[in-house]
Amino acid sequence: VLTSRLLALACVIFAFAQPFIASETALRADKETVIYLDNSFSMQAKGPQGELLKRATQQLFENNDLPEGFSWFTNTASSRQTSRENFKSEILQTPYSASQIALEEVILKAENLFSKEQNTEKNLVIISDFQGLESFPDLENNPMKISTIQLKPVNTNSISIDSIYIASINSDLISLKVNLSNYGTAPENFPVSLYNADVLVAKTSVGFYNSPAVTAEFEIDSNNEFQGRVSITDPGLRFNNELYFNINKGSKIKVLSVNGTDGTFIERIFTDDEFELISQPVNQLDYAILLEQNTIILNELESIPNALETNLNTFVKDGGTLVIIPSENADLSTYNPLLRTQNLGAFSAKVTQEKQITTINFSHPIYQNVFDRQVTNFQYPKVNSYFPNATSAIKVLSYQDNSGFLTQAGTSYLFHSSIKAENSNFKSSPLVVPTLYSIAKNSLPLPDLYYTIGKENSYAIAAQLPQDHILSLKNQEVDFIPLQQNTFNKVTITTTGEPSKAGIYGIFDKETELEKVSYNYSRKESELRYLNASEWTGTQNYNAIDSLFEKVAEDNSIRNFWKWFVIFALLFLVIEMFLLKLLK
Repeated sequence: VLTSRLLALACVIFAFAQPFIASETALRADKETVIYLDNSFSMQAKGPQGELLKRATQQLFENNDLPEGFSWFTNTASSRQTSRENFKSEILQTPYSASQIALEEVILKAENLFSKEQNTEKNLVIISDFQGLESFPDLENNPMKISTIQLKPVNTNSISIDSIYIASINSDLISLKVNLSNYGTAPENFPVSLYNADVLVAKTSVGFYNSPAVTAEFEIDSNNEFQGRVSITDPGLRFNNELYFNINKGSKIKVLSVNGTDGTFIERIFTDDEFELISQPVNQLDYAILLEQNTIILNELESIPNALETNLNTFVKDGGTLVIIPSENADLSTYNPLLRTQNLGAFSAKVTQEKQITTINFSHPIYQNVFDRQVTNFQYPKVNSYFPNATSAIKVLSYQDNSGFLTQAGTSYLFHSSIKAENSNFKSSPLVVPTLYSIAKNSLPLPDLYYTIGKENSYAIAAQLPQDHILSLKNQEVDFIPLQQNTFNKVTITTTGEPSKAGIYGIFDKETELEKVSYNYSRKESELRYLNASEWTGTQNYNAIDSLFEKVAEDNSIRNFWKWFVIFALLFLVIEMFLLKLLK
């Protein structure tokens, strides 16, 4: 009896002491959790239970082991210290994103969402397929505890529409070529469709035959605008199943050649299918049309009239492109004021000495996509005389002594020598056409067939608008105002973050549509190539979302024993009462 009473008393004392067993993690009072969910396009791939992203959001929604307060972010959105209820109300709405962020950036974003407290345990959960990443960042000296959940597709086969380009064009037809890539096993005959707006205009089949790439060809009418969409049906990924492009009626680039000598070679370069060329002798120049041009070429004038100099300075200030080709007999007193104003230095007296033009600045914008490779063994053009100029302007073409033959400052270009046949063979060299052609094309960079979302894209619209007019880009779903610069005869548009959705957009001045422009998603996620998250040193990898949060809940749980001691105290009291009755 006494033993039962003592045991009951001992159990009561232990119950009031509230004994427990807990891990070191559970004993820490301050714990923070940040969850990163990858919503890039590669998460469209299908896992055992459907699309990876959709299944991940559903599992997060249904999970009851999530911490009560935590932060979370995706490639496009973030939320700090949200409640479990708010998280569940938002997570199912997570859209796919064209942007993919590197793991280094994931860690930096997570650090910004954690508090600055040094004594808290910081837990980062990364849910991703780890597609397209080059390597894992080094986590040495990183205080965060990082857990990864790698979502794996059941099939990595994918076919992508990579690009489209104009192969040839004539008075009636435009020949288009579409490049497709195959990642994995592909059918021998694969259908490719071409639409104009929503109307199917052509359909063809391509065969990969164990080849990683193939080209489909289409022909369309060259006399009409075309709102193009190339489409395939690939069950792997959806984002690269369509490619949008458009062909506008086309604004011609306005070029004015002010001639002090024969300008026939200029007429051969600027043909009327792309350019609107006006060629006038300097003594018959119509000053009223100067500011309407995109490019003005001073073709070997012996002197530059004051009125022309004033108008040219205004023209360049308004964004126009000026090309100056000096005469052998140039009056430097009329040239140099214009050159100094345009930051092109100043000419010194002509030097009669043969020089070869040996260096091409291949990285200069006017030579982008002109050369397949850097040519070094071409037949060098030469000049018999030149004007020395100690300018700091950018060298586009250089002599053998590294001094400039063609230099650029802003939108002004200066040849340092006459290029008449008597003085130079530059006109007959392979450089003259791409050089002058590209300078003029860059003066009005008309929209390409399409642009890639997520990059900085810039193009111009040929339009004379009042300064208070603002252009907008819109279609049936999206309407936004891009960054733009309105000059006298064009509006230059620059886009970066927007638009975020692929499609064809109208460029509007209020309710008037000026042109169309197309945007497509980057194709860098088309190849389903993955890193193995279990090889990331310093992290703990899990196979499923549920297993991770169950482990977190278990680690954070505290096992209390006071209830058991209450039960045992009551049990010993019952035993004592039973013994008292029995011994009585």
